[in-house]
Amino acid sequence: MNTDGKLMEMLTGYAAAHQHPLNIFVHLIGIPMIMLGVLIPLTWVGFEFGGIRILAAHLLLLGFLLFYLTLDLVFAIAFGIGAFLLLLLAVELGSLPGNAGWVIAGSCFFGGYAAQFVGHAVEKSMPVLVRHPIQANLAAPFFTIVELFKLAGLRDDLFNEVQRRIKSAG
Repeated sequence: MNTDGKLMEMLTGYAAAHQHPLNIFVHLIGIPMIMLGVLIPLTWVGFEFGGIRILAAHLLLLGFLLFYLTLDLVFAIAFGIGAFLLLLLAVELGSLPGNAGWVIAGSCFFGGYAAQFVGHAVEKSMPVLVRHPIQANLAAPFFTIVELFKLAGLRDDLFNEVQRRIKSAG
């Protein structure tokens, strides 16, 4: 395992502010909610290309996937699968009649962020969002996938190294 580079730096920085189990749990729920809140309205914007409807949501998720591929292939593939399923849900919710799509999108977006702040209050740590909003929003979906791997007991060597680095820095 390569323990140098951008992946290890990002994982260590993120994990240092996400040690409390309740904070981790809240993020596992809140981050996909935020993504869904963003994706729903992005399913309403698109264009035709070669007879195929391309949505703004497709482009956003493709951008995330391409960035995540620079970090780790396995995590990126897992993200791609999860993002595809979230996109299918966003399309369905976005097609509900009336203002239902907006109500769901807003509830998910703001509720997801509120959950993040509750988790960090329990953790007694400043959310990365406050210090680095762009970095936090770009990295958060990736870290959700990473946490799921950790919960499943996969890639323990990676997580053990992250924890070792956090302890040695503290």
